Amino acid sequence: MDDGTGSSRDVAALIADYAVPPGVADEMIGPDGRVRAVWQPFLDRFARLSPEDVARRFARGDRYLRDAGVFFRQYRDDGPAERDWPLSHVPVLLPESEWTDISAALVERAELLERVVADLYGPGDLVRDGFLPPELVAQNPAWLRPMVGARPPSGHYLHFVAFELGRSPDGSWFVLGDRTEAPSGAGFALENRVATMRAFSDPFEHGTIHRLAGFFRSFRSALQRSAASLEGRMAILTPGLGTETYFEHAYIARYLGLMLLEGEDLRVVDGRVMVRTVAGLKPVSVLWRRLDSAFADPLELDGGSQLGTPGLAGAIRGGHVAMANALGSGIVQTRAFLAFLPRIARALQGKPLALPNIATWWCGQQAERDYVAENLSRMMVGPALSQDLPFETTDDTVIAGRFQDGRDLDPRAWVRARAGDLVGQEAVALSTTPVHEDGAFRPRPVMLRVFAARTAEGWRVMPGGYARIGPSEDATALALRRGGRVADVWIVSDRDVPPETLAAPQETFQRASDSLLPSRAADNLYWLGRYVERAENLIRLVRAYNLRLAETGREDDPRVARAGAHLRRLGVPSEIGVPGAVTQSLDSAIRCAAKVRDRFSIDGWTALQVLREELGDIAARVQPGDEASRALGQLLRGAAGFSGLVHDNMYRFAGWRFLSIGRAMERAQNMTGILRDFASPEAPEGSFDIAIEVGDSVMTHRRRYQIETNRNTVIDLLALDHRNPRSVRYQVSRILSLVSELPGAEVNGELSHVMRAALRIETRLATAEPEELDAKGLAALQTSLVELSERLTAAYLV
Repeated sequence: MDDGTGSSRDVAALIADYAVPPGVADEMIGPDGRVRAVWQPFLDRFARLSPEDVARRFARGDRYLRDAGVFFRQYRDDGPAERDWPLSHVPVLLPESEWTDISAALVERAELLERVVADLYGPGDLVRDGFLPPELVAQNPAWLRPMVGARPPSGHYLHFVAFELGRSPDGSWFVLGDRTEAPSGAGFALENRVATMRAFSDPFEHGTIHRLAGFFRSFRSALQRSAASLEGRMAILTPGLGTETYFEHAYIARYLGLMLLEGEDLRVVDGRVMVRTVAGLKPVSVLWRRLDSAFADPLELDGGSQLGTPGLAGAIRGGHVAMANALGSGIVQTRAFLAFLPRIARALQGKPLALPNIATWWCGQQAERDYVAENLSRMMVGPALSQDLPFETTDDTVIAGRFQDGRDLDPRAWVRARAGDLVGQEAVALSTTPVHEDGAFRPRPVMLRVFAARTAEGWRVMPGGYARIGPSEDATALALRRGGRVADVWIVSDRDVPPETLAAPQETFQRASDSLLPSRAADNLYWLGRYVERAENLIRLVRAYNLRLAETGREDDPRVARAGAHLRRLGVPSEIGVPGAVTQSLDSAIRCAAKVRDRFSIDGWTALQVLREELGDIAARVQPGDEASRALGQLLRGAAGFSGLVHDNMYRFAGWRFLSIGRAMERAQNMTGILRDFASPEAPEGSFDIAIEVGDSVMTHRRRYQIETNRNTVIDLLALDHRNPRSVRYQVSRILSLVSELPGAEVNGELSHVMRAALRIETRLATAEPEELDAKGLAALQTSLVELSERLTAAYLV
């Protein structure tokens, strides 16, 4: 086992074949060819690990990412595909002293970008005084004319920004691009940190590595102050499940304790932004925006948007809601602005930028644009280095070449069409960082995404970031869809750093107010419960069918035929061992869970994923009969694991109630349908036993009734027994109890329509005799349950 004291010989062997490309800086090896001091302790410990230990550690980090549901969604012609998160397990290490200078330069840059945005939506001095071309602003789709003159309530346009950094061959850092629209990657940086720390736990020392929690705590506190001043809640505004970075939005919302809202969750009423919740409309005063500005309001901005909220722009102009970042602030991330920032910095700040841009020029005149377009030859297409992490859009094509007439233009120049004009950028050789491949360290090109947040004390830079690493020495192939990888960034001090957590220091105990549950989230939780219960019911039914098929060997056996007919009425073909309907129900459950990831535990999510994987494996290999029945028993145990996690671990808040109501409603309806088929007077002999078996009440029936199974005992046990958790009455009583704790269950001493409907069903079952629940009585009961579900939906879920 590693003792943490690797020798210099061990380290030398580890990096013996590590060849830095000529003319390129490296993060691990200094210009003198020696290991940089910040890397030495890490290499000392890594060098003493056996190949088996390295593999186990890397697998530990990968397992965490899979369990947490972190994946890379890649969009292809045949639809989206998900693959494992491409973590490069070896972090990028930077010394605190170097990071201090970088942070100060980025704070300066963030302030400059704030002043530029404020001018573009305010006095317009930069265009009037010639610092910016008028067409770069007026013809730019990122400049939103309806937001001109709309001063944010906080007084600031930018609150959370990102910068893409590269190291040049001389060792200095430069900016590849600014991200001010809706910067992504901060949540992934957190997950990369957790996974990397799993891999490099003891004996690797973590005490000198700066933590990330304090950065997020400071930003959350800033949002809370804005929310308090505007008397409302704060939330993250996401485009929804279809976006590539939805997981990050859900993760950050859960991590910071914020609501995760989509445009359809919001309404603008009398100029105020309100969220639709199960308790009615409630005010929202701060939105951390994670969708593009133009999509935020289809009424005033992009009329084709289905993601936004009509009237949101007007609410912002009225000062009733604060947006981080302000609508339209993404204009300064337009590539062409890099060409003008150096001059603007000297004019506004009286000095050049401490951290320069990548060399950039603007071909602003039509003649110049035509000249460039007509005279570039030896065309070459490749990806841009600075697209929105962690994914690159397809419309960011980069063209490289040289002029045919010999005009002096570097053949490595990049030319980009943006906002109707061409922007040129000088290609650079990015620095390299070590990755672990085939048992050895190899240098690969790297760029960093670094985040800055506005806090009460001013801008604060995250002490770390998100590194993107190329799969080869080609620095133009950093995109994940082209085989790129991601890595954690460690900022290392030469002394122990104070531990920071997300929890804010507090002198007195204070309990937070109950969180609001948006109607959309309640709807997804309700149907999550229903789909999981539906899948479990189908598993039990198909197992019962296969047990009798194995026993008789005949599909025309009356019991087998009866079970098959019931399954067909549920849309399940009885010819296969594990029906696709079970898969469909679980897939639907996972989709619902994915839409409420911010309110759903990681363990619960993992249990669903494992159950789905087991189902896929079983469905592909088992045959009808005994083999299928045994495999389905295994699936039932997995479903029971999910149920246990839900009931034992979830906090009893409104979301848990809707999840539980969904399970109870589905179980009550399923059992009523089973009794209609298998407790019918026309059912063949042995059908009562199927009902009791599917109701998981075989042992209970033997203990409670000393007579042979008959219709009355089955109806009494599975419909009317208030102590049997599989009975219809038990589930209806549970629904009644859960609904009584929902908002609006009783108003001015009057029961709500939902309460009355549930109480009528519960009373009917509590006073009924088994004989009364004949075919007609069971049909009426089933109709009443459907009506109860419809009333619940109308009251809370739409």
